[in-house]
Amino acid sequence: MTARGMYLTEQQNPHAGFRSGEASGPRAKTGEHDEEDDWNHCLGRGRHGVGRLRHRSHRAGPAGAGERVWRAYLSTQATGLADPGFVNARDRIGPGPWRNAMGVLVANSVEDLHSPSSNLTKDTALDERGRPVKGRTDQPMEHDILTGSRPDGTAFPGAPFADMSCGNWTKSGPDGSAMTGHHDRAGPIAASWATSWNSSHPTRGCHPEGLRSTGGAGLFYCFAVK
Repeated sequence: MTARGMYLTEQQNPHAGFRSGEASGPRAKTGEHDEEDDWNHCLGRGRHGVGRLRHRSHRAGPAGAGERVWRAYLSTQATGLADPGFVNARDRIGPGPWRNAMGVLVANSVEDLHSPSSNLTKDTALDERGRPVKGRTDQPMEHDILTGSRPDGTAFPGAPFADMSCGNWTKSGPDGSAMTGHHDRAGPIAASWATSWNSSHPTRGCHPEGLRSTGGAGLFYCFAVK
């Protein structure tokens, strides 16, 4: 069984992953692949907030990883409770197994990734160069990773319930919110929400100041589908 990859990466050009001048459109909500809209990187550090985050797949990745399709671990919400048009992050990332940029096993399968045996930690959730991402005890703290997901990797219910995906990754201002996880499994207390890698707490808005106020930098997880 061939192992697929998983990584966090820093976007050098914020507009490659955060396009504040464009609407996301219906294809961005479905997770369908559009060759003309591939990212240079799967995960972005947004200087302009979360807005217009392209919910796509792409073929770039860590050096030496070969030709692979990478997808962001992001859920989207439907417009209403009876609308089936939501996307679960867990359904976007393929079957596994996944290894990080250093070849360390993160999870064997989707179920394993969302189980207590998951090996997604600060030591394994590295960027594409094998470098650690700043955690709770580092400065600046950047352990809030955008997911828009519940602990099992599924989407939150749509309206009239709260926005947990920054308007399906289109908002860039103080309004809205997105669920985050702690890649270092660390929080102010040893509670399940504080140590969850994918569903710890929502952001304070969708702008850079709001993300930074709780320890985030607009990062998200990237998994190889194949």
